[in-house]
Amino acid sequence: MALKFFKSLLPKVNAQEEDLVDPQTVLREKCQQEHHTAHLFKRYQDCNDRVNSRSKTAETCTEELFDYLHHLDHCVSKTLLSHLK
Repeated sequence: MALKFFKSLLPKVNAQEEDLVDPQTVLREKCQQEHHTAHLFKRYQDCNDRVNSRSKTAETCTEELFDYLHHLDHCVSKTLLSHLK
């Protein structure tokens, strides 16, 4: 009975699986091409390479990763809602 109720709340999609495109994925790819986003990703990659080249290090690339993801999400959020119906 509860399952029937929850199914009634979910919208039905009538498109074929291959027809569906996640707008967030498309926008992320577009935002990754921007200069500042590419620069932040390069900083993250450089940090990752530096950490992986050492056998003993306390350095992590958390700050670089968060900076990159924060900027990428900010870029995507500017237009994501306009692509949703």
